[in-house]
Amino acid sequence: MKNIQKIGFLGLLFLIASCSTRKDAFLNRSFHSVTTKYNVLYNGKVAFQQGIDDINSKYEDDFWELIPIEPIKFKGNIVAAPKFNSGFGGPGAPIKKQDNQKALPPFEKAEEKAVKAIQKHSMNIYGKERNKQIDDAYLLLGKSRYYTERFIPAIEAFNYIIANYPKANLINETKIWRAKANIRIDNVELAIETLSILLRQPELPELIKEEAHTAMAMAYLKMDSIHRVKEHLWLATETSKNKVQRSRNMYVLGQLYAMEKNKDSATLVFQNLVDFKKAPYKFRIHANIELAKNSPSDSSTIALLDRFKKLIKNRDNRPYLDALYYQVGTLEEGRDSIDRAKEYYNYSLRAKEAKPKQKTFSYERLANIYFKDLDYVTASSYYDSVLLVAKDKQTLRIKRIERKAKNLASLRKYEEVLQRNDSVLKLVGMSGEERRKLFQDYIDKIKKADEEEAQKKLNAISFGNAFGGGSAQARDNKGKWYFYNVQSLGFGKGEFERVWGTRSLEDNWRWSDKTTRKEDAKDNVKISQKLARYELETYLKTIPSKPKEIDSLVYDRNKALFELGLIYKEQFKNTPKAISNLERLLSVNPDKELILPANYHLYQIYSELGDGKSEKYKNVVLTDYADTPFAKIILNPESELKENKEVDEVSELYKIAYRLYKDESFEETVCFITEVLPTLEDSLLIPKFTLLKAYAIGKYQRKESYIAALEKVAVAYPQTEQGKKALELIKRLKQ
Repeated sequence: MKNIQKIGFLGLLFLIASCSTRKDAFLNRSFHSVTTKYNVLYNGKVAFQQGIDDINSKYEDDFWELIPIEPIKFKGNIVAAPKFNSGFGGPGAPIKKQDNQKALPPFEKAEEKAVKAIQKHSMNIYGKERNKQIDDAYLLLGKSRYYTERFIPAIEAFNYIIANYPKANLINETKIWRAKANIRIDNVELAIETLSILLRQPELPELIKEEAHTAMAMAYLKMDSIHRVKEHLWLATETSKNKVQRSRNMYVLGQLYAMEKNKDSATLVFQNLVDFKKAPYKFRIHANIELAKNSPSDSSTIALLDRFKKLIKNRDNRPYLDALYYQVGTLEEGRDSIDRAKEYYNYSLRAKEAKPKQKTFSYERLANIYFKDLDYVTASSYYDSVLLVAKDKQTLRIKRIERKAKNLASLRKYEEVLQRNDSVLKLVGMSGEERRKLFQDYIDKIKKADEEEAQKKLNAISFGNAFGGGSAQARDNKGKWYFYNVQSLGFGKGEFERVWGTRSLEDNWRWSDKTTRKEDAKDNVKISQKLARYELETYLKTIPSKPKEIDSLVYDRNKALFELGLIYKEQFKNTPKAISNLERLLSVNPDKELILPANYHLYQIYSELGDGKSEKYKNVVLTDYADTPFAKIILNPESELKENKEVDEVSELYKIAYRLYKDESFEETVCFITEVLPTLEDSLLIPKFTLLKAYAIGKYQRKESYIAALEKVAVAYPQTEQGKKALELIKRLKQ
């Protein structure tokens, strides 16, 4: 027994002696190397791999844009040190225990484990590291910092390995990671130089070559050297040691060719990706979509349509149905099969997992189709839907759609006014008997529709019973009279209570004005509203009868006709619709204020068409409105041309000033506007010049000077848009 105790005591002393990190003995080196590799460092690598797996599985690529070569979204270059420790920590440095260790994100946990391995198990004796696992710990430390956006501390870790472990088996991997970190902080030239030296080494492992070429592509992409990006992506895709990264590289390569309109090369790359069975499915399905985008509109479209319809039927493709339906729609539209195209765009919108950005494209396609068909009202609704769904409203595409939607909004407003007022005025012009017949026909129609809907519900219950549904008693009663069928009777009773509420069995049970309980009062309101749909008087009393109301409808209708004529003429260049609205306006005897401009615009339209009808409207203006500016312009068109020319010249000057401002040449902007303003005389663009000058002053002078410049604009041009904007800015600055 004593011998066992002695052996145990000696073993304990032996273990304690081996724990020292300052003793260069075989036992010490082995103990710390094994403990580092299979305990602390192992847990850190597991956490790191979990973080990588999360990125690969959860990162959502925007396949409408050029996807990133490395799937990370960084918010900014953060260089703060770790929260749990400072620096690398030397041997024997204390470790701060984390209260929320379990809640640490994977990369932060990996970093913590790397720091722990360095602080507790580093054996730096006389300037030489005796623990062979410490270089792995530093590499894990640097990679973890890279993924938490602390690139400068990450580079410090990588540099430590390169300086102190030049012959380590992970030295090449470390150089690649250091280059990637340099790319992130815009040291692109340094990254390219170090990677070029690395790639010149003979007999590099395939994985290292693949990763180095991928990093080179990232560097050249940041420099917008697309030719070199494609070159290195080709080289990176020659092997497939990392199947996920190879798939991403192939997809980016195909996108770059597509952006350059090099359809043959893009098709080759995307087809290779489709055939790459080990690629993640999302890349393969989107490669199929890109193949369709790059296909010519010829007989091959039929084969593509068949291919996509098979993809749609595949249950595995449910998450991608919105994109697949959309692409079929574009193929059908390319074949001028517009009805089929609209059908598939709507399928795309109704797909269960439809993504917001995909919806914006489907809505835009539908809007463009209706716009092309001159159905501006429907097109306006679809453009509004784009703006409603879009998450990022600052892109050029969405801003362009927003401008188009604004132009269409006024058109849609006036079209709705015209349609509504025309309908009401048509009813006003009918006789009493005609109105009654019209509304009675409508009431009969909705009654029939309601009865059919109720019958459908009843049939659904009955058919359900016929196929085994319902209770045994209900099944025994099927096929008998309505009141003997338990299910049908129950449905009828429920429908009665839903409409009429709880009613006593008494005379005049339908009357809503007799004394009832409080519970019945609410039911009576609902019943009255429902029954009002079937009452002729409900509709007859809505028709206006007072002269003032009718005159208001006529005025609004005429104003809508005039505005629509101008919108179709000036904004949409739709001459037939412009003529139709303006001529109809003149046919209904509008107010005098509308007669002159309507005749003038019709004169302009027919003159541009070279139609002799222009003389008719010209004579009206010259005869009845000889003293107006419109008549003077008709008699002397050169005066209008001169005025337009002056406006164009001033606009060009403003463009120059604005270009200087956009180029951040603020002092030059102020000097240019100061010189130009005295030459503008009474131009309408003067407020724009002065406000731009104030903006430029605010960019390089003190706040007080900026406010003073804005006050000049606000005081000099209070009624203009620029004056109001200046006043609003002054209020904000003085808060």
